[in-house]
This record gives sequence, C-alpha cells and structure tokens, in this order.
Amino acid sequence: MNTRRQFLIRAPLGLLGAAAACRGQSQQVSPVSGPPTGAPPSGGLPAGAPPTFGTANAVGPEVSSSTFAEAEKLAQVQMTSAERTMAAATWRATMAPLLERRVGPRKVALEADVAPATRWNPVLPGESPRTAKDRFVRSASDPGPLPTSDADIAFAPIARLSRWIEARKLTSERLTHIYLDRLKRFDPQLRCVITLTPDLALEQARRADAEIAAGKYRGPIHGIPWGGKDLLDTAGIRTTYGAEPFRNRVPSVDSTVVRRLRDAGAVLVAKLSLGALALNDIWFGGQTMNPWLLEEGASGSSAGPGAATAAGLVGFAIGSETQGSIVSPSMRCGVTGLRPTYGRVPRTGAMTLCWSYDKLGPMARSVEDSMLVLQALSGPDVGDVSSVASSLDFDASASVRGLRIGYLPNWMEESPATDVDRATLEAARKVGMIPTPVSIPDWPYDSLNVVLFAEAAAAFEELTLSGKANELRVQTPDAWPNLFREARFLSAVDFVQADRFRRMVAREMARVMSQVHLLMVPSLRDEMLVISNNTGHPSLTLRTGFVHVSEARSDWAPDPAHPLPRFSPPRRVPHGVTLIGRLFDEGTIASAGMALEQSLGVVGERPQGY
Repeated sequence: MNTRRQFLIRAPLGLLGAAAACRGQSQQVSPVSGPPTGAPPSGGLPAGAPPTFGTANAVGPEVSSSTFAEAEKLAQVQMTSAERTMAAATWRATMAPLLERRVGPRKVALEADVAPATRWNPVLPGESPRTAKDRFVRSASDPGPLPTSDADIAFAPIARLSRWIEARKLTSERLTHIYLDRLKRFDPQLRCVITLTPDLALEQARRADAEIAAGKYRGPIHGIPWGGKDLLDTAGIRTTYGAEPFRNRVPSVDSTVVRRLRDAGAVLVAKLSLGALALNDIWFGGQTMNPWLLEEGASGSSAGPGAATAAGLVGFAIGSETQGSIVSPSMRCGVTGLRPTYGRVPRTGAMTLCWSYDKLGPMARSVEDSMLVLQALSGPDVGDVSSVASSLDFDASASVRGLRIGYLPNWMEESPATDVDRATLEAARKVGMIPTPVSIPDWPYDSLNVVLFAEAAAAFEELTLSGKANELRVQTPDAWPNLFREARFLSAVDFVQADRFRRMVAREMARVMSQVHLLMVPSLRDEMLVISNNTGHPSLTLRTGFVHVSEARSDWAPDPAHPLPRFSPPRRVPHGVTLIGRLFDEGTIASAGMALEQSLGVVGERPQGY
C-alpha cells in the first residue's frame, strides 16, 4: 500500500476511533450502544451472549498517539493523552474493519448507478409537491415572417422557430444545417463543443420533417436542434464529463433526458463542453470562452451550453447545476437558465457529482423557451430514486400583478448587486409586482458544503484513490483533485450535523417563501446559491441589463502569477438577476421573468461577430 493511500485511510479512522475512548475504560454498555471494553472475540462467547463491538481481528497499519494528535488538527477536536493512547491501541479492532468494503480483503464495488440509501427530500413534512393536473399554455403570438438571414434565424427563440417549423415555413433540416455550420465556424474561438453529431442530427431532422409533413406534430421543440452538456449519456456517442480519464468513454444507453428530448422530436447537434467533472470552465480541450468577451471564460460548469446558446449555435441547451453551474454561465453569457426544483427532472444516465444536489435544466434565449423545454423533461423516472411526480403549471399570458416579490434589502445595496439589479426590482414594481423585504438568519451557510464535498468525493472515490484524478488538466488548490483528497478527512459526524443544519435552513426558506410568491436576488450572491441548491428551490436567471467590466472575470481563485486581462475602456457585457420560486412552482417565476423580459427589452441584443 503506498504512502498516500495509507494516509487517506489512517487519519479519518483515527478520528472515528477516538469516539470509543470517550466511553471510559471500564464502562459497560448495551449491545445497542456498544460492547464492554475488553470482551473476548465473538467466537469465544458463551451461548446466548450478544455480538460486541471492538472484537474484530486487528487489521490495517499500526498507529500511535501522535497519529491522533496530528489528525485532531484536521477535525478541530481535542483528546487527552489517555484518550489518544486508548484510541491508538484499539482502533485496528474497532474502526479499521469498517473499511473492509474499500480496502479488502472482501472488497465490494459500488456501481455508478447506486445512489445512497438516504436521500434529500425538499418537501418538508406536512407539505406535498404540486400534483394537480398539468396546465401549460404557451404564447399565441404571431412569429412574423421567416428572416432572410441565416444568423437571424439562428438567434430566434424557440417560441418563434417552433411556429415556423409547425407551419412548414422552415424545415428542421435547414435549421439543423444552419446550426451545424455555425458550430463548425465558431467553435475554434469558443471551444464549446466536445463532440459534434452531424449524422445523427440530420437523420433526426429529416425524420422530424417527415412526421410534421404527415401531420404528426409532437410539440414546440419538434425539429429544434439542441446541445447537451457532455455529462448526459448518449448511446454510441462518447460522453466524457470534460475530463481526461473519461475522454474515450462511450455509453450504450441514452440518459433519460436525452431520450425524452428525442421523443419530443428535438434534434441533437452537439455534446457541449463542461469544466472537468462539472467544475468551472476548463476541460481537456481548453477553456470555453464567453462570446461577449473572448478574453474571459464562459463560466461553468455548464460552460458549453452557455456559450453555444449565447452565440446562436443551438436552439437551446441542457445544463446541470450542483451549486451555480446553470446560474453562473447564464449570467456570464447573457442567456436564460432555468434550474428546476430538485427532483422534477430525472438524472438517470447523467454524471453524478452530488446525489442530493444535482439538477438538470434548460438554457435558452428567452424565458418562455426554457419552459417549453422543461415541459418535455419534467416527470419521474425509476432510474432516479430522487425524482418525483409533480405538476407543471404555466400560462404565458398570466398576469403578474399582485405577486409579492421578496428581496433582502442589504443584499441589494452591496456587492455583487449592481445598478442593474436595483433597476430590475423597480421594473418589477412597475409591472405590478409588490417588492417585499424579507430576511434570513445570519448563519454560516457555507458549512452546508460538507455535504457537497463529501458526496462529490464519494462519487469519484476510485478516480481519487487510483491516482487518475491527477490526469485532470487543472491541479490548483481549488480544483477537484485537491478537494477530493481533502474531503476524505471530513468527519462523518460533521456530515450528519451538516445534514441536520440543512433541514434547519430548509425550514427557514419555507418560512420566507410563505411570505412571498418568489424571491429576487443578485445572481451570484453566494449565500443564496448555497441555500437554494441545498433546499432544492427552483431558480430562473435572466438577462435584465448590461454592465461594464474593466477586468476579465474568472471562476478560479486569484493567481498573482497569471493576472487576468484588463480593459481600458471597460467592456460592456450582459447582466441579470435570479428569481427563486416556491418548490415545484416554476410557472410563477417564469411568468415574472417574462414580464420583466418584456418590460426591460434587453433580451434581443446579441454578441458582436456572431
């Protein structure tokens, strides 16, 4: 066993073994709470004696009191000298055997589709998800004449593209050619494509045209080309997770989201880039860039979906979010990102980063577009134990007058809020919503990230312990390889306490959401990214204006050795807010978003050169 692997095993188990010392050397306990100290091996117990803890054969490397003294620094606990001595003498019989599943001799592999036995349910006791009959009413506006320019067609929202396709003024095959040509032309500067799928796309487009000509119209995304973040399994087409160790991985079955979009008639044109293993915007092919400002990354981890959608290279894209991975690239690239309620969209066949956080959702060029896509994705699937049945209630013509839109006053006055955020709140008032101040406790919300880091490290345990994580392109302190290694020293006790804290935070969010119909927050406010991803509330990020930046922005921690580009004069880039909805109430935030979108009139502007 190599030194690094020994260290990974010893320190956390030493901390766990310390718990045995707290009982006292002579304490006798029940079989439920623990064994009597010094009990003989179970094989030598008299008939009728219960099994006991701490009597397994000693396994694993020897440790000393100094091992525990050093490990205490990691967990920020403190034992006495006597307690350390007891822990060092007994941990090989009490705690080391608990790792047999991983270190052997009877190893058990955990397949990727095995979810934890416990799962997060965002619906608190006494409440229930929305399960009434679906109501989905799209806008009935005339799309107008088909543009003569391919670029104008490419940037048109789904709401218009679908009407032209339904009326047979535009074929899916022509639209697919437009997007394939644009993907080939602009990907060299954006680096947003991992795998182009022209043969499949044209086959699906021709099938869509034939079905529509025969009167079999499947709905508003029938014939619409789309791109998927490359963590969605596609049968026979590689799915790489943006990471070197998986770059040749080819699944045999489509993910549920890919299958549902195919069944709705959508056309897959590309597998789009993501930061390696769903972190930030650097993958094995380079950094995905922002079409509005090519000197900076597109942000991540749904970097490819953000860049491709913003540059008019796809009709829409599917991204994923664990903590900010739809919100952040939507902000940076000026697109609309809808992060659904946790459990609404099944993740079967999608890469797991964090079982109790991960969500899949659409990224598009308008609010209504995101709902048109969500309608095709929504609903439970047996492959995802956290997916739930729920209704989708949306009416594009619904009035927003009288909706109470909550906001935190201090958040609107300090960074990262801007004049655009404050102007958007005033715009909400002008369209008839009622701005309502709310508050949340001043708690250490980042403590919840124990759950995120522990689950992520578990999801990629084999990658870490095998050393293959060292193949990832980025090896900085804030990249996954280091975080996975560090997370092995998080305490199991602290994980449980963080999970309990998560329930407290969910109760606070339920209290706040009982006072308002929705919240408006600065999109990259860290507390709300953490809170809402933990509680599972849906969010909608949309462009509401523009700001000027004098320095390129980055997802990565500052590196003085590699300063970011600076601009004089400052560059103009899109900016927007995020709306947080009640659980399973995406329809309300969509209605509010559409009202703001229409009032502010900034969604139609597109990046120069595309």
